[in-house]
Amino acid sequence: MSLTRRRLLGTAAAALALPAAALPNAALAQDPLSVIATTGMIGDAAATVGGDAVSASSLMGPGVDPHSYRATRSDIVSVGRAELVLVHGLYLEAQMEAFFEDISRRTPLTRVGEAIPPEMLLAHETYADKYDPHVWMAPGLWQIPIAAVADAIAAARPEAAEGVAARAEAYIAEAQALDAYGAEVMATIPADRRVLVTAHDAFRYFGRAYGMEVQGIQGISTESEAGLARISDLVDLLVERQIGAVFVESSVSDRNIRALIEGAASRGHEVVIGGELYSDAMGAEGTYEGTWLGMIDHNITTIARALGGAAPEGGRLGRLS
Repeated sequence: MSLTRRRLLGTAAAALALPAAALPNAALAQDPLSVIATTGMIGDAAATVGGDAVSASSLMGPGVDPHSYRATRSDIVSVGRAELVLVHGLYLEAQMEAFFEDISRRTPLTRVGEAIPPEMLLAHETYADKYDPHVWMAPGLWQIPIAAVADAIAAARPEAAEGVAARAEAYIAEAQALDAYGAEVMATIPADRRVLVTAHDAFRYFGRAYGMEVQGIQGISTESEAGLARISDLVDLLVERQIGAVFVESSVSDRNIRALIEGAASRGHEVVIGGELYSDAMGAEGTYEGTWLGMIDHNITTIARALGGAAPEGGRLGRLS
């Protein structure tokens, strides 16, 4: 039975208490598996579940937009040296599809986002045969790609599989705890304020998970253009429903969000920036927000507090900066 199936049968919780030092890792006698991930969220999962059995790095750092990202010369060299390539799929890295096809002919490549069954995905707003790729925004859903990462690493390093599985189950248990925190604090937002307005439509899975209405200025891809009509419609929404806060994103220009604020002000309604959210990239390397758990904790806490809910300033673990 694969790690994904074992995890979805509920075996993760018992592993949370397993000390890191106790996790077996038979791969220590050989060089770590060289793993290249596209996004920081996947790279974080690879480093966490792989432990000393892997050497993981990501092509896309803080503030980088995966929708428009194109492989650089150094990326081509790095990926060419990797023993395992982990990509998101679901057409997130749209400009790199041909590159992935070429790489997959000579290096094991796993599209971890596509481990999620189609019936659990949201349809893409533009392409009838594709899905919204922003699945990492919902902790309850992201556990499946975490398990896919672990399966790929274990397949490449069978002697390390036991340790990889234990670390993955502990990580998934943390994702479950984060999901429970999200449900708890988002439920404290008053019903008339449960509207999330952001720079682009990256929060649909988040909204589905926590009962929020989500409005993005741009579409699912940041490559889509925000027309004047869309901005005008959102200004109407802000004014008519007396929404007092909107959110910028770390990987998207704030130009359109500021246009919304100015438009609402011209009609006598004050709107403030409720905070900066992490959508397509994590925070700065070496910080809590520079991990997947930290970026989602930050988003949940920031949104809840800005929209009138009750959430601790330091987030679930008191670690937010």
